[in-house]
Amino acid sequence: MASRDKHYMSLALRLAREAAQKGEVPVGAVLVVEGKIGGWGSNQRMTENDILGHAEIKALNTASQLLGSWRLLRSTLYVTLEPCIMCTGALLQARVDRVVFGCRDPKAGAMRSLFALGEDPRLNHRIQVDEGIMAEESSKLLRDFFEKLRAK
Repeated sequence: MASRDKHYMSLALRLAREAAQKGEVPVGAVLVVEGKIGGWGSNQRMTENDILGHAEIKALNTASQLLGSWRLLRSTLYVTLEPCIMCTGALLQARVDRVVFGCRDPKAGAMRSLFALGEDPRLNHRIQVDEGIMAEESSKLLRDFFEKLRAK
């Protein structure tokens, strides 16, 4: 499992790097459905003027269009940064089984940092959450991006 997780997280990191080159906060996501890549995305809030333009939402939308269903059963989302409240809600609605994220988001993280929405027993669906896969690479990418932004 660990080598598969690293493989998909490295793809998510590649998408995050591409987002950074476009001036977007470097977050990338890959959705694996039944062992195959079903969706992918990176942050596009700035380039598309899209409030919902988070990497996770883009990956869910890509997958639902390709698969012809909003229910993304038997799926795992790999994302470089812990999902926010909006994205966690979308993941719950899509019935994603598992989320693997790189680094925590202490200001907006809704899976571990501020909340544990994916594992909340009051909800009708729960998400298995695994964190820390390639966390240093994910964190460094974000840190470098914001350092460059502050230097401007």
